[in-house]
Amino acid sequence: MVKIGDIELGEFPLLLAPMEDVSDPPFRALCKEQGADVVYTEFVSSEGLIRNAAKSVMKLDIYEKERPVGIQIFGANMESMLQTIDIVEKSKPDIIDINFGCPVKKVVSKGAGAGILKDICLMEKLTAEMVKRTNLPVTVKTRLGWDHDSIKIVEVAERLQDVGIKSIAIHGRTRAQMYKGNADWKPIASVKNNPRMHIPVFGNGDVNTPESAVKMRDEYGLDGAMIGRATIGNPWFFKQVKHFFKTGEHFRPITMQERVEAARRHLQMSIDWKGETLGVFETRRHYTNYFKGIPDFKPYRMKMVTSDDAKDVFAAFDEALEKFGHHQFV
Repeated sequence: MVKIGDIELGEFPLLLAPMEDVSDPPFRALCKEQGADVVYTEFVSSEGLIRNAAKSVMKLDIYEKERPVGIQIFGANMESMLQTIDIVEKSKPDIIDINFGCPVKKVVSKGAGAGILKDICLMEKLTAEMVKRTNLPVTVKTRLGWDHDSIKIVEVAERLQDVGIKSIAIHGRTRAQMYKGNADWKPIASVKNNPRMHIPVFGNGDVNTPESAVKMRDEYGLDGAMIGRATIGNPWFFKQVKHFFKTGEHFRPITMQERVEAARRHLQMSIDWKGETLGVFETRRHYTNYFKGIPDFKPYRMKMVTSDDAKDVFAAFDEALEKFGHHQFV
């Protein structure tokens, strides 16, 4: 049984990775329904939160059906991060996660996200103070290191564990790699195999098939998988992996009816949560994968991703279902 603090997650939990403009409440709800064991919010700026920036505050919205849910925060200023803990606690998450892995320039340039990998002592000190500030389990998501020549993830993980984090999720790339090349899970396995480690070690990066999840579990011996890009427009990925774990066989193809129903619910929940303009715009990134593998689908997809009016997008769903409702997926 894998546990984050007192939260029991099963034998090899699947976690929805925090993704900016993706891991919002509507998408988290769909992933939870399809078997995600833990879901995380989009990452929240500590500086934005303490200044009461509307976009940052909105990201604190969590709902009972999502639990267990973690709120992920990022920043590099000690006082701001500690104030953020106090604000975040009011939303009553199950977990507070610290982002020490985001490679985006505007985050890194402020010493936050993966930028803090250049200063491991600050990383440790910041984490220690945040753990002291809350009774909630604090977890960390990070990368292997700043670049290939500065990979010290075994030492980093141990130091963070020793100041009180309850789990660590490690993306198998350095900051220098961004999202290019293949994720390297060997250093993550080295963290897990460190005899001094006793908290769960989750792997992240390139878990994009049920087979890759099995490999992470059986060959690398990790405690669970944190899954990001493979879930965009495919909340069924969690169900597909769990079915494969159980049976050794692939889950049946997702029908057109199921795809349209998920896309429709996703859009409606997004509109209900953030209004029509943002709801329509921010759901677009999912449609390519929702309707992947359908020949001659481009005209319908173009309507979905260019229409600013929700009625037109819903109409495109209906047209697509009528046209492709009997399409056989493989």
